[in-house]
Amino acid sequence: MKVVLDTNVFVSSFFGGNPRKVIDLWRKGVFTLCLSGPIVEEILEVVERMGLGGTGELDELARLFAEAVNVLFVADPPAIPVVPEDPDDDRFFECAVALSADCVVSGDKHLLRVGSFRGIPVYGAREFLERFG
Repeated sequence: MKVVLDTNVFVSSFFGGNPRKVIDLWRKGVFTLCLSGPIVEEILEVVERMGLGGTGELDELARLFAEAVNVLFVADPPAIPVVPEDPDDDRFFECAVALSADCVVSGDKHLLRVGSFRGIPVYGAREFLERFG
């Protein structure tokens, strides 16, 4: 299964709960993480802005990204306008379409409101875990 994770899932995973459980499933190889250049840039920028840089959790994520452990990567996916309320959120659907992901996991209200795009559903972390965890 190929999954795109929204930045808020990564950031929230630092604090435990369902987002951490989703990340743990990826680490265990239960699914393949789909990433793009814009998503990685956003994750690193948000983590640094929140003062979470230099943590063991961030170091582990960076290592897994660099080693491409259970990761598919697209550097610059084609632009697809999907979320008029927050065009920055388009990056998650762009990655999902480019890599033929099975779903997007997010806690972002704009993404959750879209519900599905080109047959790719959006799940909250809890719903994802209930379905696949």
